[in-house]
Amino acid sequence: MSINVIQLIQSALTDGVVRQLAARFGLPPDATQKVLATTGPALVAGLMQKGATLDGARSLFATIVSHEVNGHIAEQLPQLLGSTTGVSQLEGVGRQLLERVLDRRVDTLSDEVATQTGVPAHATHAMTGIVGATLLGVLKRHFLEGQGNVGQLPTLLSHQLPAISPYLNDRLMAGLGLSGLGAFAGNILSQLKAVSAHIDHPTPAAKPVAEALSSIRVPADAVVREERRSRKWVWWLLAAIAAVLAFLFLRGCHNEQRGEQSSERSSAEAAATAQPASAPAEASAAAASTPAVSDVAAFTPAAVAASAASEAQQPAAAPAPTQDSQLSFTVDAAGKPTLTATVDSEVEKTHLIDALTKRFGADHFVANVTVDQDTKPADWLVHLDGLLPLMALPGAEVKVDGSHVELSGSAANAKLGWLDKLKSLFGASYQIGSFNVEQAVANATENFRGAIKGLLTPDSSCAVADVVKVLNLQVINFASAGARVPASALEDLNQSAQVLKACVRNGKTAKLEVAGYSDNVGGAQANLQLSKKRAESVRAYLVKTGVPADSLVAQGYGDARPVASNDTASGRFANRRIEFVAKQ
Repeated sequence: MSINVIQLIQSALTDGVVRQLAARFGLPPDATQKVLATTGPALVAGLMQKGATLDGARSLFATIVSHEVNGHIAEQLPQLLGSTTGVSQLEGVGRQLLERVLDRRVDTLSDEVATQTGVPAHATHAMTGIVGATLLGVLKRHFLEGQGNVGQLPTLLSHQLPAISPYLNDRLMAGLGLSGLGAFAGNILSQLKAVSAHIDHPTPAAKPVAEALSSIRVPADAVVREERRSRKWVWWLLAAIAAVLAFLFLRGCHNEQRGEQSSERSSAEAAATAQPASAPAEASAAAASTPAVSDVAAFTPAAVAASAASEAQQPAAAPAPTQDSQLSFTVDAAGKPTLTATVDSEVEKTHLIDALTKRFGADHFVANVTVDQDTKPADWLVHLDGLLPLMALPGAEVKVDGSHVELSGSAANAKLGWLDKLKSLFGASYQIGSFNVEQAVANATENFRGAIKGLLTPDSSCAVADVVKVLNLQVINFASAGARVPASALEDLNQSAQVLKACVRNGKTAKLEVAGYSDNVGGAQANLQLSKKRAESVRAYLVKTGVPADSLVAQGYGDARPVASNDTASGRFANRRIEFVAKQ
């Protein structure tokens, strides 16, 4: 049962799956991969610690093989990640299972992953749940296919230490509620070995009667207590019993074989009767290729392995594409478009490039087109002729994601009428709209005020992960190039301050970094300075309202770590953000 669990996780989290996750959370694929590579080994370490006690190993195994764990998750991940609902359900189930097997909330670990990878906490929280569901799913499949049992679990876990050690550190271990890496590595193997030695191992299946009888050995002194004169008739009695048993066994086998052969003949006759007269050769070939039930050699391990290998050589049906095709473009002041697109085939890519070349000329556009077989066909290509004039409009910004079209920049100018033109062009099957900053701020404010009510109750736990998650729902919409906290954000910041001060009074002060980020418009150095000033303004306001100054630090990161594409107004709006990060 020895396997490399990390390799099993990696085989499920393919490059296509990583790209899906990256698109879902607005992250670069390499940042997404970094989160997965950090989270997986840490979770395996948590399972090892769980399995280091008798009760823990039994509980862990029961969870792994429970109906709540999806043993087919490796094949189903692309489909599950193809919708927002699927991602949400996968994350929720994974987090629930992890908290059951780890006996603790997983937010502490995912917060540490966020700190070490630079990825926003909301994304690491979600991906931790997804990795957890994947880890338990591949383990379930391995145990079920290999008919494994709880007695093999501690040994299997002990074999993972060399594979996970290079990815672990003391802070990740602390996120799991464990001691330092050195203490863990020094003790865990002996603990798992002790559990393996004492845990219940299932009793092997009973041997067939004939095999069991043949293995019986009668000790020479088994009849010592019998008188000398009785020994002979005892041996005659044993011999007679053995003869009777042998006769009955052979006759039963003969009758069974004869009955099976009769059944085969009856089945063959019935099949021959039902077989069309035009296919005798096919029936003969099928009969020749089908082993008789009495042909024991056909069911040897070698024959079964050969059959499995033959089946494995059959080409598997290609999975249905799960990702929506995408197109986004911006047009500079001279009318030169820059496009980014993901399509499902070279044919679609060629069609797009040829249309652009014909319209603008080979040197008057920039196109970055990716072919991904996990992508659905680009239905918007049939409307490309109607989009080409918009690609020449200076200042236009358009994003097409499956059947969703978002306009910004000059494309959203109501006087130009492009919104109505595209609605007429694409039809009712597409959702077409323009980005509105005020509406985006209003939506965020509503979400934040609904969530923060749970933190303002007297029995709130003040768990840092929960506090950070809610604080990051608020949007502070600074004026362009400005660092002064806008009036629209003051009420939300006041409620944030109430939560932080209540935690201080409860002896659970939250140590936070106020991190400022910008979009990529303007110079990198100017963006870095502006993002820092905005973070400092937010920190200063919270301190002014009574939050302890030593519990908050401010830092600016400029246009680093974008959470969305900077090609559209909505993406830049998302990237211009204040983010609260838990500090150790």
